[in-house]
Amino acid sequence: MRCYLHAFLLCLVFTFFSLLYVFNQLASTLENGDDRDLKIHGIPERSSHDTGHRVRKRPGLTGLHDHEGGVNRERSGSAVKEHSDERSHLAVVACGPRLEETLIMLKSAVLLSKKPLHFHIFAEDDLQDSFRSALDSWPRTVQTKFNFKIYPITFPEENAKEWKKLFKPCASQRLFLPLILKDLDSLLYVDTDILFLQPVEDIWALLSQFNSSQLAAMAPEHEESRIGWYNRFARHPYYGKTGVNSGVMLMNMTRLREKSFKNDMTTVALKWEEILMPLLQKWKLNITWGDQDLLNIIFSQNPESLYVFPCQWNYRPDHCIYGSNCQQAEQEGVFILHGNRGVYHDNKQPAFRAVYEAIQKHKFGDNMEITLLQPLEAVLKTTTNTYCGRASHLFTKRLKQSIMSVQQDATQR
Repeated sequence: MRCYLHAFLLCLVFTFFSLLYVFNQLASTLENGDDRDLKIHGIPERSSHDTGHRVRKRPGLTGLHDHEGGVNRERSGSAVKEHSDERSHLAVVACGPRLEETLIMLKSAVLLSKKPLHFHIFAEDDLQDSFRSALDSWPRTVQTKFNFKIYPITFPEENAKEWKKLFKPCASQRLFLPLILKDLDSLLYVDTDILFLQPVEDIWALLSQFNSSQLAAMAPEHEESRIGWYNRFARHPYYGKTGVNSGVMLMNMTRLREKSFKNDMTTVALKWEEILMPLLQKWKLNITWGDQDLLNIIFSQNPESLYVFPCQWNYRPDHCIYGSNCQQAEQEGVFILHGNRGVYHDNKQPAFRAVYEAIQKHKFGDNMEITLLQPLEAVLKTTTNTYCGRASHLFTKRLKQSIMSVQQDATQR
């Protein structure tokens, strides 16, 4: 009898643990099913490293998932964290003696923008610590308005030397941004010699004006064909009547990565990563302005893919050196000033240099109307003996409105 009792108890124990195992497996299966449902609906899994802050992808307004190869600093400031999907993503490439000029450009963006920014800074190794130190030294109230990430200069290994020496050092890095920032939907690329006189979010908003085929936006190289460079001297195809200038380039990089581009090298349309090197090999003896010329060649054969914005978004000495020829700027003012040809650092165009130095000298926290705008207007009056000086009221027309709007917004907080 005792043997039967022991056997019965052993059966009960075995049955209990068997049922426990079955229930445990069932619970695990249901949990994994929930995770799969989350993935199917586009909701990322929560891990031990998840902060609860997720980035949503929307056309033209997306955040950046962490990308290997760069030095990233995500601040906890509420202005950035609470409105991450409203960030404008701004990229710049800095090599050689471009540190100070780049910082002044970034400063102009921060001063006038009301919405948070994310800077993607591509810099040579010996400049990276200087960028980091400079941006970290800005007042904490300013730092809450932006995040930044620093990346090394990188080109495809098999042709790195050829790409790096094309036109100015590192300038062709911009061609590879869609391939480096693989998780970023949209981006505003600017040269280091850009100054924002209008909030960055205003040019960012042009992304919403793209039609279904457009994937990038640039301004014409010239408004007046009689002084145009491409239509008079180019030995390669170029966009439109006078070509386009790539110093300010707005990109929907998702579309750019997905697009197959028509070309004159093959009957087969090529992806972005496939077309760059063959184009360089074909035209390298005929191009003068490096990567800008390659962009002109690409969009000359794919004109439906380009959105052309007015010259006031990329206002250069060419628009005033031979007399004022940017009609949109005459009506509404200059939105973005592009000091190419080194005009911020010589005396050839004192009106351009005056704007650069006014932003350079302004201290964060000071009243911009008093310490930036008024001194600038006084200096610009002394430049009216030059063609660009005579048009310099266009420089402050929009800047004044931007400053008033920022300061009014600050007083209402």
